[in-house]
Amino acid sequence: MAEKHAYRLLLTWKNRHFNAVSRYATYQCNNSHTGVSDPLQHTARASHRHCATRTCVFDYFGWIGKFTPCYRVKGDQVLVITEPTQFYEVLKIKARKATSRITIASLYLGTGQLEHDLVACIREACENARKVGNSAMKVNILLDYTRGSRGTTVSSRTMLQSLLKDFPSTVDVSLYHTPDLRGLLKRVVPERFNETIGLTHLKVYLFDDSVIISGANLSDNYFTNRQDRYVLFNDSKSLADFFDNLVKTVGNLSFKMKHDNTLALADEESIHPFKDKDDGSRFKRKARKQIQNLLTSSMEDSWNMEAENDSTHCEEDGDSTSGYDTLVYPLIQMGPLGITHDENITLNLFRSAAPGDEILLASGYFNLTDHYMNVILQESHAKYGILMASPEVNGFFGAKGIAGSIPTAYVHIANLFFKSLVWYGQTQRIQMFEYFRDKWTFHVKGLWYYLPGESLPSLTFIGSPNFGYRSVYRDLECQLAVVTENTRLREQLREEHVRLYQSSNLVTSELFKRKDGHVPMWAKAVTTVIKNFF
Repeated sequence: MAEKHAYRLLLTWKNRHFNAVSRYATYQCNNSHTGVSDPLQHTARASHRHCATRTCVFDYFGWIGKFTPCYRVKGDQVLVITEPTQFYEVLKIKARKATSRITIASLYLGTGQLEHDLVACIREACENARKVGNSAMKVNILLDYTRGSRGTTVSSRTMLQSLLKDFPSTVDVSLYHTPDLRGLLKRVVPERFNETIGLTHLKVYLFDDSVIISGANLSDNYFTNRQDRYVLFNDSKSLADFFDNLVKTVGNLSFKMKHDNTLALADEESIHPFKDKDDGSRFKRKARKQIQNLLTSSMEDSWNMEAENDSTHCEEDGDSTSGYDTLVYPLIQMGPLGITHDENITLNLFRSAAPGDEILLASGYFNLTDHYMNVILQESHAKYGILMASPEVNGFFGAKGIAGSIPTAYVHIANLFFKSLVWYGQTQRIQMFEYFRDKWTFHVKGLWYYLPGESLPSLTFIGSPNFGYRSVYRDLECQLAVVTENTRLREQLREEHVRLYQSSNLVTSELFKRKDGHVPMWAKAVTTVIKNFF
């Protein structure tokens, strides 16, 4: 009853705010203050491929399924969460009520009271399973080794010690260590800075057969005033099974934590990520093979299901009679391991976009790779509205030491991209927007895709990648491509991006003439050297 009540409150809140946001969107469409096309305006456009049917929408993006597994879910069971506080409450409710599995992948777990309360909810699920003799209940938690170990007396690891001690047969904690941090580099690069070499950036929050895909980590600011994205897929067993297997696979390539906070390799056949005799090649080969095997077997399952059901191109969660109106494609990017599915699919999406298509793209740390930038500028025909953080809402704003200069570096990168827009004469087709919300930080990433003549998006990307160098080349990343014809879900997605863009301002040349847009020469020089690390 408590869970149903919480969801009713959440849906009531969303419905109330949706009307206000819709009024804002209508106002924006009819009242442009900049004199340029508004990225939220989606009036009917003449097009050679106006899509109005389910078959057209699914076929148009169906090529994604040739490269990655596909799962079919009911759009009515998908909930777009819009606020950090809602995200936190859903996490606690789902954790407390879990009866078969809890699988979590995050960069780290914070050490404050909110995080303690979340761990208490996981403990409650373990205790409930023990009371009823449910030995099948399992908790798998994957964190990054360097970020999860940060802290002398209190850390992500110490937060989980009691769970491991009290439920040794139920709880498993893994810490992934990048094979690129080794030797002299590992010895000389200090804490915090060693995280720039590479880490696991996966964000998966799975409870029984429901899963939340997000870009948010598990710490107090992500539960209060750090804006991110969060999409909940309720009762989607096949999708949940995939992510459960993905997290377990990476976990088996990681260190296993014991209740006394010591670490050990997963088994005798494990290859040490940074102490083996080569340069990490053996570890990378083994890791790549295991991840590829998972993807291959998952795709084969999809194809087998397609053979059994000629009318569908993907796996089903339940019977095929009605309601399955949403296709979900996991996109994996693990650059250090040579797995580049997400990058390849994203590039193809940009390249295949036709005139009249519109892509709204957000990045909490705007630092497009040269490949992405060149394709958007020179090969793609779609309109773009790119949302990025203002310096004041950058997560590093006000940080001590060198980290405090990072927002300035992002201003410089944004300025260089804006100059490219001017150089190529693309300032009308590609527009940049700067997000600001007082006393908040911005960690949003992903995209929303509009087909010509459509007032609602047909596709979204949701997950951990920022479209930058780190996401493509250094970290382990995962996001979902969600293609849907479900009106309620499409309205939620539209509401989501409208609320984000309404807190932004169009970027013009005047921005970089302001005092906070000025970048010192030393910062420009340093950015050129370090941009590949963030």
